[in-house]
Amino acid sequence: MSATPLSLAPTPTTSYKVTGPRVLRAEWAKFWSLRSSWITLGVAVVLLIVFGAIAAATYSPDAVATSGPPGPGSTGADSDAVSLALTGVSFAQLAIGVLGVLLSAGEYSTGMIRSTLAAVPRRLPVLWSKSLVIGPIALVLTTIGALAAFQLGTPGLDGEKIALSLGDDGVLRSLAGAGVYLGLVAVFGVALGMLVRSSAGAIAALVGTLLILPGLASLLPDSWYDTLSPYFPSNAGSAVYALHRSADALSPGAGLAVFAGWVALTLAGAAYRLVRTDA
Repeated sequence: MSATPLSLAPTPTTSYKVTGPRVLRAEWAKFWSLRSSWITLGVAVVLLIVFGAIAAATYSPDAVATSGPPGPGSTGADSDAVSLALTGVSFAQLAIGVLGVLLSAGEYSTGMIRSTLAAVPRRLPVLWSKSLVIGPIALVLTTIGALAAFQLGTPGLDGEKIALSLGDDGVLRSLAGAGVYLGLVAVFGVALGMLVRSSAGAIAALVGTLLILPGLASLLPDSWYDTLSPYFPSNAGSAVYALHRSADALSPGAGLAVFAGWVALTLAGAAYRLVRTDA
């Protein structure tokens, strides 16, 4: 009786092709595996809700008459319930933008980007996937936060001239516009992180672009400032969620187009550097 010879042929292994959906799932897993992700998201939503509720609770027509309308959420028109509810947007945008920066530039700081690009040699799907992960998440959660801030502030404005309800013209559009703006800010942070490749540098660029640039531009001649100011990123973004349009501001649609253009331009720069230079 002869023994059956053992087969020395290698066992076939399953190979997995790198596809867009698989890269997206990987980035989704990485995003939620970091404690800083959901903590920063929570901080952004809390800032949005708390500042909006406080602004409505402390609203005084006499104070507005003497000090002028509040800046956040306003484009120069009289104060209204929506602009008060969105007072926290200026603070939430920093948290959301920083989260976007950390999602991309953080991998360069830790060196993990080498493993990521080794797994995805084409590189660009990494950038698109990071943007597609954080953008919709920020949009949904901050829209919920804006709605919550408005609803919490409504009792404090009961009987006031500026009181509004969700059914009033433009209210839902403005609250949803705040979420769209903050979702784009998150993508803007990802693009800056990939472009600068330094967390500190990208955060500085984010703060400078959204907060400092409009102030520095006031040093320009008045004719230049009046022409250029509506097209600055933060000013165009604020037009997206403003309930009333002032004479020197863009319409919501134009503001969205301009801010989205800034984000797309930064993404294009990040994509070019990602493809053309080593990690």
